[in-house]
Amino acid sequence: MSDRLKALADAGVSIWLDDLSRERIETGNLADLVRTHSVVGVTTNPTIFAGAIADGERYDSQVADLVADGASVDEVVFALTTEDVRNACDVLAPVTASTTDDGRVSIEVEPTLARETAGTIASAQQLWQAVDRPNALIKIPATPEGLPAITAVIAQGISVNVTLIFSLERYREVMDAYLTGLEQAREAGLDLAEIRSVASFFVSRVDSEVDARLEKIGGDALGLRGKAALANARLAYAAYEEVVASDRWQLLAQAGANPQRPLWASTGVKNPDYSDTLYVTDLVVAGTVNTMPEKTLEAFADHGELVGDAVTGTAAEAQAVLDDVVAAGVDWADVLDVLETEGVDKFVASWHELVDTVTAQMEKARA
Repeated sequence: MSDRLKALADAGVSIWLDDLSRERIETGNLADLVRTHSVVGVTTNPTIFAGAIADGERYDSQVADLVADGASVDEVVFALTTEDVRNACDVLAPVTASTTDDGRVSIEVEPTLARETAGTIASAQQLWQAVDRPNALIKIPATPEGLPAITAVIAQGISVNVTLIFSLERYREVMDAYLTGLEQAREAGLDLAEIRSVASFFVSRVDSEVDARLEKIGGDALGLRGKAALANARLAYAAYEEVVASDRWQLLAQAGANPQRPLWASTGVKNPDYSDTLYVTDLVVAGTVNTMPEKTLEAFADHGELVGDAVTGTAAEAQAVLDDVVAAGVDWADVLDVLETEGVDKFVASWHELVDTVTAQMEKARA
C-alpha cells in the first residue's frame, strides 16, 4: 500500500485512474491498483481505448467473432468498449459497496454528437443499458447542446460524468443542469440516492494555453506561468460551495440526492519545469475526485507531498491571480473559448482514432 496515496485518500480525495484496458482487467492489475494505490474509480476516453486495442491481443477473438457476425465498425467499437467498462465496474463493485460514492467507471457518449442534444441523450441511454451496471457513469461534454442532455438523462436516473469543463460560467450551468435533472427525477418518483454525478473540471490544458500567451507577452508576465489553472480550479470549487449551501440544493439533499462532486481532470503535468504532482498536491480538498494518468499516480506514490487542504478559502487569492493574468494582456474569454473548441475537436479526433484502430483490427481479423 502506498503511504502517500493512502494519505491523499484519507484527506478526502477520491483517487481515480485515467486509463483502462482489457489487459488491466484480466491480469488483475486494476484490482491490484485498488488494493495498493487507493484507486477507487476509473475514467476512459476513445484515445485510451484506441491504445489498448492497438497494443493488446486480448481483443482479437471478440473482434473476430463480431466480424464473422457481420458487425459494422461502430458496432464493434460499442461492443469492445462497453464490455471493458462493464467488467471494470465489476472489479470496482466492492468499492461501491463499501463507500457508495466511488467504485465508478466512466464511458463517453459518441463524441461526434457533442453538438447534438437528442443524439447525446440517445447515446447515453444506449451506453447505460449496454453496460448495465449501477456504478457506471456516462460522460457527456459540457457543450451548450450537452447541458439539456445532462438534465434529461439525470431525470431518467442515469448517472453522469460531465466532461470538458473549462470556465466558471459553464461550470455553473453544469451544476444547474444537474439540479434541474434531479428535480425532474424527484417529480417522476425516482430514488435520488441512486443517481450519481461528477463534474470534470479540466486543469493542465488551461496552463498550456495561458502559459503560451504569457510567453509571447514576456517580461513580468512570465512570473504568472503555471498559476492560472490552479486559480481557475479553486474558483470552481468556491462556486461548488455556493451551490451546495443553497436552499435549492438543501431541498434535494433532504430528498436523498447526492452532490455532484468536482473532479479534477487533465492532471498530468505537460510542462517538465513544473512538479509532476502539481495538479494533485495543490488541489487537495475533501469531497473531490482527482483522476490521474498512471504516470501521475506513480509519481505521487513515489514522492507526492500532502500539505493539507489547498483549496478551501482560496477564492480571493485565486481571483487576484486571474486578474493579474488579464492585466498582463491575456484575453481570458478567448482562452476559454479556444479551450472548449479545441476540447470538442480533440474529443472528436480521438473518436476517429478509435474507429480507425478498430477498423484495422477488423481487417486483420478478416485476413
